[in-house]
Amino acid sequence: MDIVVDNLTKLYGPQRAVDGISFRVKTGEILGFLGPNGAGKTTTMKAITTYLNPTEGTVSVGQFNIHDNPDEVKRSIGYLPENNPLYTEMGIIDYLRFVAELQGIEKSKVNDRIREMIQVCGLEDEKHKKIGELSKGYKQRVGLAQALIHDPQVLILDEPTSGLDPNQIVEIRELIKKIGREKTVILSSHILAEVEATCDRILIINKGKIVADGTARELRKKSEGQEIVKVKIEDGEKNEIFKALQALGSVSTVDFIKADDNAFEVQSKPEMTCRKDIFKLCVSNGWTIMEMTPVETTLEDIFRDLTLN
Repeated sequence: MDIVVDNLTKLYGPQRAVDGISFRVKTGEILGFLGPNGAGKTTTMKAITTYLNPTEGTVSVGQFNIHDNPDEVKRSIGYLPENNPLYTEMGIIDYLRFVAELQGIEKSKVNDRIREMIQVCGLEDEKHKKIGELSKGYKQRVGLAQALIHDPQVLILDEPTSGLDPNQIVEIRELIKKIGREKTVILSSHILAEVEATCDRILIINKGKIVADGTARELRKKSEGQEIVKVKIEDGEKNEIFKALQALGSVSTVDFIKADDNAFEVQSKPEMTCRKDIFKLCVSNGWTIMEMTPVETTLEDIFRDLTLN
């Protein structure tokens, strides 16, 4: 079930929390939704889930529209908000039964759905506990179970790994990837490495506008104007090597990585590569290349470049 966001705008007085954004999430796709605090991520998610009405624009979930068919949209979506509100005095099974009844699941199917959610979300060993007795990681699993219990085609997850330890993050990541094979997922997170490891595509929003949309590889490619390599060269005097690297026609800048080491960061000129020239330079001077490593632009670099202005 596809999600189509069309010219979505939300005003709070003079402030444009979301400013005319449009995008599509395809069935079976996990979309990473990124942005700094106040960028409009949660507002967009609340509009998609019909928690608030946009000032302009619309959202369609499958053939249903948030204005004309809000109840059908709600039935199609499972939502895990950032604060994961749970009734901590309830047992896991009782809570999931309560949510199943709220979602209108047929009584004859409720027990089967509870058993399936306990198995899918890895709650078997904890199922007889009260929610308040669970670790943060297991509480997140319960939150995912409540979002999935009515078998929605769309899953909206707002900071699902917030506050988890590294082991719990890996567990929840694998669970989301498994779920994403069959459902359409929008995942918001501040953990950029987590988004890159989990999501098929990344959308970055800043000041209510979309500033980037693509896979991690595509975003890197767009941001990489010049090749940067780290090189370590031995059997030569470092200042002589430095000057020789600077003199290469394909090189823009050279910097020492360490003052007492023959290691350099070399940046090529736009649309050029300097690696072959460095290799030939070392051969002609009898120098030994101990390391030549391309420096990849990280998702963190891209995020900062797009959201700090």
